[in-house]
Amino acid sequence: MKMSSTEFAHQGEIPERYTCEGEDIAPMLAWSELPAGTRSLALIVDDPDAPDPDAPKLTWVHWVLYGLPPTVAGLPEAGRPLPVGTLEGVNDWKRTGYGGPCPPIGRHRYFFKLYALDAVLPDLQRPTKAQLEKAMDGHVLAKAELIGTYQKRRR
Repeated sequence: MKMSSTEFAHQGEIPERYTCEGEDIAPMLAWSELPAGTRSLALIVDDPDAPDPDAPKLTWVHWVLYGLPPTVAGLPEAGRPLPVGTLEGVNDWKRTGYGGPCPPIGRHRYFFKLYALDAVLPDLQRPTKAQLEKAMDGHVLAKAELIGTYQKRRR
């Protein structure tokens, strides 16, 4: 399974447009080579370097999606419209939707993680990342990862 973006390369810098210093919209994502038996997909975007990459204390969650149909090969810029059947969880700002990189200190890494599942999960009523991961347990067929980095230009 593979995932990519036309907006940044794996391990490359996420353009300002997709951060809190820009338009704060999701970058375009594409995926391919889903394993046989994939019934749905889930996407989690998080930052394990919060608040300071030299002394990380927590993983900050930026986006939680699940129920993506396996017939969809990606998400458009801004993540809208979401594919039919897609459900949203809450990020660490306690809201649904994408929240772009906005690191307080240093250059952070942002992990875009796509999971192929052997099941269609029920409506989990705006789950957190932890709740979604618990529901996915035992259903993950494969995982693809795209990592981008960002450091604020303005203070």
